Amino acid sequence: MRKGKYIFFLLLCATCLSAKPFVVVLDPGHGGKDPGAVGSFSYEKDLNLRLALLTGQKIAEEFSDVKVVYTRSTDVFIPLQSRADIANKNNADLFISIHANASEMKDCRGVETFILGTEKAEKNLDVAMRENAVMKLEANYKTTYHGFDPNSVDSYIMFELLQNNYMDQSLLFASMVQDKFVGKLKRYNRGVQQASFWVLLKSACPSILFEMGFISNAQEEVFLNTDSAQQVMAKGLVEAFSLYYRRQMALNQAREEAASAQDATPTQSANGQTAQPQPQSQPQPKPQPQPQPQQRPKTTTTYYALQIYASKVPLEPDDPKLKGVPCECRKVGDLYKYYAIVTANRNNALRKQQELQSLFPDCWITKFEK
Repeated sequence: MRKGKYIFFLLLCATCLSAKPFVVVLDPGHGGKDPGAVGSFSYEKDLNLRLALLTGQKIAEEFSDVKVVYTRSTDVFIPLQSRADIANKNNADLFISIHANASEMKDCRGVETFILGTEKAEKNLDVAMRENAVMKLEANYKTTYHGFDPNSVDSYIMFELLQNNYMDQSLLFASMVQDKFVGKLKRYNRGVQQASFWVLLKSACPSILFEMGFISNAQEEVFLNTDSAQQVMAKGLVEAFSLYYRRQMALNQAREEAASAQDATPTQSANGQTAQPQPQSQPQPKPQPQPQPQQRPKTTTTYYALQIYASKVPLEPDDPKLKGVPCECRKVGDLYKYYAIVTANRNNALRKQQELQSLFPDCWITKFEK
């Protein structure tokens, strides 16, 4: 009996140790020799760090089962690729890059949240160039970033070829952040935007880049530097995180319950009969078998689709983003997803993937049933 209890204890410990905590990575933009945007009396790098540390502290206090990781916790320079590497090495579930905005138009104001994308690349190209330009402070940056030049418009063509596998979740969390800052904190809404940020491209998890306001706007710079503003902004980010985190936990629990229910279904014996638990009662007279009407079993068909693109707006068949490839479009949530092939044969999908990888290096196969 003691041996059985000991084994049970070891199994319980192993289960607890193997459970992966939810990991959120907070990335205060810029730092060290890179000040970021410069206001009349403050630096972006300092605002970013203050807000990130305060947000992380509040998350840790409210969610004991969440692991908070910082790409930097002091005023040091961290390369863009290293920031993404930190998220990936920690198996991050969510990546939040925190920034302050700037513009030559001194009256620009408000908050906006970016996700990776090229839908409005031209509109937001200046923002992406400014944030990506930090890589030029690194020695041998062209080798590290495979020849990417943050100041060359031609380099951004590569983002057209790369897809964000986490776009749906990134868009969901970005919308939650904007809702909190606009609806509750009454900040001016600049919306959820798409742009070609390297740090979002290379983070293998849902990720956003949050712009807290314009340091180039005299009134907003004063506001952003106050303790009260830092507190309410941190609270807004934590409330958005709470919504997203609880939703993800509910989805995970639903999946686990569905898997447990499937495991608990009666299994068939070797002779094809369903094994049923035997009641612990007195034997009863065996009833005569009654003929049962034959029921046709429900069948499902598995399909494989090669997704090459996703957009918030429908595209024309000749849109350059599709590169002349015939596609089937399906709306999934708020996104229009484009599939080069939908087939019940997985080998066909694999062959098509190999054909199109020169045009769409990050295309992938999804599976669904109906």
